[in-house]
Amino acid sequence: MTVFLADKALTPPVLLAPLAGITDLPFRNLVARFGVGLVVSEMVASQEMVQAKPGVRERAELGFGLENTAVQLAGREAHWMAEAARQVEANGARIIDINMGCPAKKVTSASGAGASGSALMKDLDHALSLIEAVVGAVNIPVTLKTRLGWDDALLNAPELAKRAENAGIAMITIHGRTRCQFYKGRADWAAIARVKQAVRIPVIANGDIVDATTARDALRLSGADGVMIGRGAQGRPWVLAQVAAELSGMPPPHLPQGEDLADMICDHYEDMLRFYGPDLGNRVARKHLGWYLDGAGTGAALRKHVLTSRTNAEVLRLIPHALRDGERAAA
Repeated sequence: MTVFLADKALTPPVLLAPLAGITDLPFRNLVARFGVGLVVSEMVASQEMVQAKPGVRERAELGFGLENTAVQLAGREAHWMAEAARQVEANGARIIDINMGCPAKKVTSASGAGASGSALMKDLDHALSLIEAVVGAVNIPVTLKTRLGWDDALLNAPELAKRAENAGIAMITIHGRTRCQFYKGRADWAAIARVKQAVRIPVIANGDIVDATTARDALRLSGADGVMIGRGAQGRPWVLAQVAAELSGMPPPHLPQGEDLADMICDHYEDMLRFYGPDLGNRVARKHLGWYLDGAGTGAALRKHVLTSRTNAEVLRLIPHALRDGERAAA
């Protein structure tokens, strides 16, 4: 199973979705160590990145120059999208992804820096002007991530995909919900088939894919060329490699357990401390630690102790104990 973007091979075509506040560089690096076709950076606002507003460049440690990493840009003005694209290409980005799927109100609203993300599906002419600006600004592959449409009355993803293909987009990822669904209900993988039928470029199915079973169902119903996993990877950075192995019939990856799992979690925690600094890193890490401990079945009291500790050394000391607590509870 391979998807090609120009001369770049995505093998396997199991991709990590961009998730704000989650798929930062430490997490993407961890997922990549297990094996993944492509990882996508957190969404970065194009104008703010170009103007280097405080906080954006710190968040934009985007993995420039890393193989099989895409930098995702969002915005509503062609000028800023093109400038941001040129900037990330000059810094070594290998692939640029355009966000036209984010459903968050602060992204889609008409005020502030909004009217972008999935709101662009309400005006395909404007959406195409952004796509054309980015594609025309760079010499690297440009991909697009979007949804089925704005709402049930505006299911225009096939039209957007066809026009995007004609504008030079190399691959499109479709989340099987409308913007107005947010993350409610179930992703409609069968609806993605209409996008696949409309274009010749690779199509990736996204939404509610959490394991090999759901990946197979999504591929079968959509006819897509690959899958993208987002929330299903929370607390399970190995799941993309696991899904890829099962889909391709390859040997499964080593799944960390016991001391290996404790070492992996501690390494991830320390990577976040280095990336963000000790104070912010400890706060950012809590959601990841919570997912790990939930997966391990750690008791509520010990889980709370780990997540409320203000001392980095104490967190590192407690992680192995918390995992063993979960093992005892499961025995």
